[in-house]
Amino acid sequence: MRVLGINALFHDPAAALVVDGKTVAAAEEERFNRRKHGKRPVPFSAWELPELAARWCLEHAGLTPADLDAVAYSYDPGLARPAEQMGLSDPWDWLRQDYARRAPGFLAEALPGLDPAKVRFVPHHIAHAASAGPASPHTDCAVLVLDGRGECASQLAGQYTGGRLTVLTTQPLPQSLGLFYEDLTEHLGFLRSSDEYKVMALASYGTPRFAEEIRACVHATGDGGFHASGVPWSRLAPPRTPGTPWAPEHADLAASAQRCLEDTVLDLARWLHERSGHRALTLAGGVALNCVANSRLYREGPFDHVWVQPAAGDAGTALGAALHVAGESEHTAPMTTVALGRDWSDEQLRAVLEDASLPYEEPEDIAAAVAEELAQDGVVAWFQGRGEFGPRALGHRSLLAHPGRAENLERLNAVKGREEFRPVAPMVLAERAAELFEGPLPSPYMLFVHRVAEEWRARIPAVVHVDGTARVQTVDRDTEPLVARMLRAFEKRTGLPVVVNTSLNTAGRPMVDHPREALECFGSAPVDLLALGPFLVRRSKAFS
Repeated sequence: MRVLGINALFHDPAAALVVDGKTVAAAEEERFNRRKHGKRPVPFSAWELPELAARWCLEHAGLTPADLDAVAYSYDPGLARPAEQMGLSDPWDWLRQDYARRAPGFLAEALPGLDPAKVRFVPHHIAHAASAGPASPHTDCAVLVLDGRGECASQLAGQYTGGRLTVLTTQPLPQSLGLFYEDLTEHLGFLRSSDEYKVMALASYGTPRFAEEIRACVHATGDGGFHASGVPWSRLAPPRTPGTPWAPEHADLAASAQRCLEDTVLDLARWLHERSGHRALTLAGGVALNCVANSRLYREGPFDHVWVQPAAGDAGTALGAALHVAGESEHTAPMTTVALGRDWSDEQLRAVLEDASLPYEEPEDIAAAVAEELAQDGVVAWFQGRGEFGPRALGHRSLLAHPGRAENLERLNAVKGREEFRPVAPMVLAERAAELFEGPLPSPYMLFVHRVAEEWRARIPAVVHVDGTARVQTVDRDTEPLVARMLRAFEKRTGLPVVVNTSLNTAGRPMVDHPREALECFGSAPVDLLALGPFLVRRSKAFS
């Protein structure tokens, strides 16, 4: 069975293709249209489809739209109600619903040859759930979905048994942990439904002195649901004007809201564990990208295992919708990698370099050559293999640097044009991780934070956040042999088993995904070396 999954309605439009129960391709539209998050999450953008991502998924598998057995659209307009009935103040939400109802026709126009009758509406939170439970390594598990909103709810708690979902409870709108965090993001002068991760980073600089006031508005209700609305933000701290410096009260507000979010998620997980009895919890929805909350859930929660969908935001619903529809008639395989996007052959990469008239090298071992540059404190743009699905750079589209120099955090944030309080992440071989980091291991998708061992903090200061933690990516030498080889070569030269890893992009732009974009980023930012497949381009030679 060949099922194309589509996420389009709110934000992060994406497409995913499941063939005979196996995920063969998945990509976000932003990697093609070069608009961060693909589009803005407003009703007037709801008609926009991930046309480029969908066409690429089909092309990658050698299929045409007519070959598809189904298209799974991750929203069911038949479940929605007027915004005012759901307690939402969005006078244009009816337009979003109208676009959703017309999606089969829009898709048939975007993908000529597709029969619109093959389009299936999958409820939004069912799609999120299917991106977690069936995609995880746990056949039987509890599943918790938390986001801004779906058709008429903001949460789903349930369980998968034998591949079948049982919904235990949902939380009706307007109560929403996702919208609560979006409101905070906007109040702090960041872009809502986009910059929530910045708020999570800022929270580490504050103290939760407003937690009790916020907890009166944001808390679990004891029945599997929660209350999350009505926070008097301006009474607690003044709003921050975008682009102006943040003040201590802004960090304190972020810390307080983060604490209340974590407390509520922990209470919801305890209720779900009691009702389901499962040992494993799987998570999806935008709230599941809050790696600080995930880590507290791992430490203090009742589940033995916590697995988070790497593309937990709405992009992941493209995959979940496809897995849900495919799972109705066949077994679906767990997700084993996020390397589901585009790649290029060595010959294609060489042609791009020659078209650009850039001097390049082809070293005997690209991993060793990069390790040598990193050991000399160079910043390396690393473009290897298939692009990642989801928001994290995991060793395919990365910027790499030496972790032993504290100034490299400021240096990388300057290269990328990011806020100074934003951390960068360490990548480490899976078998070495426990020596340096305390927390859920292995951690291949960078979805948890780990406490850095005291004896290592002074040795790898660039990756240690202000609170003594790091968002770790563990590298398995069997699944990521090239990255593993680079890490071993770097340790041989420096004695450090860690390399700094952050996404290959600059502020406000999507992650680099095409070799031409890699050249543009390399040319416009102070990066010392570009590792493009087996080829090296040195700034000193390219721009001398």
